[in-house]
Amino acid sequence: MFPRFITKSIHAYLDYPVALGLIAMPFLFGLGATNPLAFWLSVITGIAAFGLTVLTDHHLGLIRVLPYTLHLTVDGLVGITFVSAPLVLGFAGLDYWYYTVLGLTVLAVVGLHQPEDQTSTV
Repeated sequence: MFPRFITKSIHAYLDYPVALGLIAMPFLFGLGATNPLAFWLSVITGIAAFGLTVLTDHHLGLIRVLPYTLHLTVDGLVGITFVSAPLVLGFAGLDYWYYTVLGLTVLAVVGLHQPEDQTSTV
């Protein structure tokens, strides 16, 4: 089994830049060549991720009304959606690789999350 080293604090610091990246990268990379949904899926997910982070109960959440476990569940669903989207929606080329790599990365972050009750360090 892989060591789970991504803490709640590390995850919180990743959330805002990732959300902004999801909004900006479709413009920077010119996503949507194979399907306009390849452009908008990232932008809309980035906006939703920013809102989710603002509302999550962690030290960088601004309103802190949503439990962190819900946040992790949503992240997992985003990872599954991103990995599935190229196959289901017929993305090719850069659109395909963008979602495949990001989806696998999100799933890795969620999978490597350290449970909150675990006090040992890796």
